[in-house]
Amino acid sequence: MGLVLINERKKINLFSQLGIGRRTFPWEEISENRNLITNNFIQSSGGGDFNETYINTILGTDYFINKRNVITLSGQFAYELEKKDAYLDFDFFEDNQTATNRYRRYERATANNPKFRYELQYKKDFKRHKDQALLFSALGDFFAKDEESTFTTNNFAADADPQQKIRNDYKLAEYIFKLDYTHPFLEKYTLETGSQYLINDVGNDYAISNFVDNAWEENPNLSNIFDYNQSVFALYATSAYQGEKWGLKLGLRLENTNLEIDLKNTSEHYQYDYTNLFPSAHTSYKISDYFSLQAGYSKRISRPSLWDLNPFYDLGNNYYITTGNPNLQPEYTDSYEMTSIHSIAKASINWGVFYRHTKNVIEDVIVYEDNVSISRPDNVGINTIMGIELNAKYSPFNWFTLNNNFNYGSFNREGTYGEISLDFNGNRWSNVMTGKFKLPENFSMEISGNYESGYQTFQQEISDSFYTNFGLRKKIIKGKLILNLSIRDVFASRRYEYTTKQPDYYLFKNVQQGRFVTFGVSYGFGKGEAMEFSGQKMF
Repeated sequence: MGLVLINERKKINLFSQLGIGRRTFPWEEISENRNLITNNFIQSSGGGDFNETYINTILGTDYFINKRNVITLSGQFAYELEKKDAYLDFDFFEDNQTATNRYRRYERATANNPKFRYELQYKKDFKRHKDQALLFSALGDFFAKDEESTFTTNNFAADADPQQKIRNDYKLAEYIFKLDYTHPFLEKYTLETGSQYLINDVGNDYAISNFVDNAWEENPNLSNIFDYNQSVFALYATSAYQGEKWGLKLGLRLENTNLEIDLKNTSEHYQYDYTNLFPSAHTSYKISDYFSLQAGYSKRISRPSLWDLNPFYDLGNNYYITTGNPNLQPEYTDSYEMTSIHSIAKASINWGVFYRHTKNVIEDVIVYEDNVSISRPDNVGINTIMGIELNAKYSPFNWFTLNNNFNYGSFNREGTYGEISLDFNGNRWSNVMTGKFKLPENFSMEISGNYESGYQTFQQEISDSFYTNFGLRKKIIKGKLILNLSIRDVFASRRYEYTTKQPDYYLFKNVQQGRFVTFGVSYGFGKGEAMEFSGQKMF
């Protein structure tokens, strides 16, 4: 339900939106673990379905104090119901050919995911210049997952794996406070300053239990309570000059990060406190109305994701396990770029070359023991990549636009991991072509083709992948009601294929994720159109 109230002075604008939908995610997979010393190996194959029903609603208000000051307060709530049904058939062999055992492992999982988001924003404009502005914002995100997975086996032979159960109680709270000020002066100059304070508070209580003597018995080696607390305080400033032909922008960002990770059951504690400076410089030169050049440098940080840090064990395939690493360090990248921008009639083309040097590269490392492979991320050396980018847009008709994004990079890896050398060269490229159509009766359609080439890591070879996405949208009541159908991987051609060849073992895994379908209905009141659903998570 929504309402718009505007009094005589247009002080208040209330707005709300409501959306519901359903997502389906089928998949199939095969894998092989082969011990090259004993010639024993395990093959698995299977698949399953992951279904999610969701509801999403927004309620907010704008309060116009006067024509130069406005406060916006909004809240968003989402709720997801997840169900997963999967199976894997395991076949065991000795001496490369003798079958010794076989069983089927079932997984059934359910999860409830409530999500909350609120945002408070205050904006002040100034009389002296239209681009002078002060902006304060406060954002809070809250996410919880109450998940339970049960694994059972249908034993075709002796010595099948025991029944297992996973309980996962996950909670996340994130707060972001920002203050930004923009001050133009002397017609061609602009100074931008600001600060940001980020807080992450995460807790994950997970337990893995085995069914022993008609009772569930928690495995202390695979269960833990993971607490993650991070705060990042940043100060930044940017000065810019923009003339008729030439422009220059210089920036500096100071960040202090404090991070604490506790694993309660095993009494592990990790604490990091570091301060970094991130300079940037960008320049542009306009040769004509249809052609310009840009060049820039920036230093960047890429922090490990929460799932990379979380040591929770994923036992979907208990011979091909993935887990996190709480000792991960951030990646640091020096990036240099040069771009040319062309405008030709109904087309625009941007060509670019880049050079990026990254330290503390995060990459999955595989350990193999007793026919079980365990993959976890780690910092594994230095990566240098040189490449080209092409972004093109062509609009021959009012009802049709074609976009193409191409990226190619040739990389060099250096370093060691234990006694393993990481030195090798490789390349990787991708291309995304998207067509957007405006159709009669307020229909719109989007079709994209995506190609990702194969590439290698220091342990694995990743195969190439091609897939097509499709979206159809219908606007009703001037965009207040939107029907949205999204089909990701229309032809079920996308695959994730990994091959690991080491002196004493061989691993292979292929996951075919299948066709993902999302249908959403959204209705909005107040400002703007209703929400659109593309198959992705809202937050």
